[in-house]
Amino acid sequence: MNQIDRRTFIRQSIRTAVAVSAAGCLPTLDLLALPAHAADMPQLAVRKGQDVPLLVRETLSALGGMTNFVKSGDIVVVKPNIGWDRTVEMAANTHPEVVKTLAQLCLEAGAKQVRIFDRPCNDERRCYTQSGIRAAVEEIKSDRVSLEYMDRRAYKELAIHGGQAFNRWEFYMPAIEADRLINVPIAKHHSISRLTLGMKNLMGVIGGNRGRLHHKIAESLTDIASVIHPDLTVIDATRILVANGPQGGRSEDVRNTETLIASADMVAADAYATTLFDLKPEDVSTIVAAARRGLGVMDLRQMRMV
Repeated sequence: MNQIDRRTFIRQSIRTAVAVSAAGCLPTLDLLALPAHAADMPQLAVRKGQDVPLLVRETLSALGGMTNFVKSGDIVVVKPNIGWDRTVEMAANTHPEVVKTLAQLCLEAGAKQVRIFDRPCNDERRCYTQSGIRAAVEEIKSDRVSLEYMDRRAYKELAIHGGQAFNRWEFYMPAIEADRLINVPIAKHHSISRLTLGMKNLMGVIGGNRGRLHHKIAESLTDIASVIHPDLTVIDATRILVANGPQGGRSEDVRNTETLIASADMVAADAYATTLFDLKPEDVSTIVAAARRGLGVMDLRQMRMV
């Protein structure tokens, strides 16, 4: 089953689950029926450069271009990290030019609509503005692109078959029901999970008390990732936060690495990103847990660099 078929399967399964839930019975999404998320030797694109828009375009070009992921008429969700009331230099949020360029590439690929949102930890209005993402998105000047505050009414509780930490959780349905989901985390230190990368960024599209996930962080994030798997993960490592994450706040904790990582395999992208912190994939428990459950490839030798 190819990537597009699998995405359709997930959306249809969850829509069915929601319908059953509305009838008074909480459903179980049969994740065991899904194929492995990553094929053998997943493609991984890594590029370096100071010109951020050009860097994004070159990285996506290495994967065959955005048209490999977004088709004409698609509704696309671009999910950056906009969690903190920090400016771009503090490396707490995804670089606004990365978000802007990805949205533009989606439009060029024929997307019907590009929706950008996150569930911040600080005040959402301040986060969207201080991060620079609001201004960057407004520069696109297209009615097909929207930077949105998340609607509290749009969460649905779903059961997770085979969940190790939880057997049900609230998910933000616009992220799941979109034709394509592009996950755009920033690579940074995290005081609990060691690093926050693609898997951790998915916490921005779930509801409930997210603090509970930190008690069993590896299995919790793997449970979440087993339900909502991105079509493309683009890790912003143009500058990384190497200490005092995830919020940061000190310029001395920021290292300019001028790097972008992209793959259809989120686990592979996360695994490679660990090397920027002088770590190995097996040093990060969330990556190990996800690979063990078949959500992607963590062995750097089993990736095809493009």
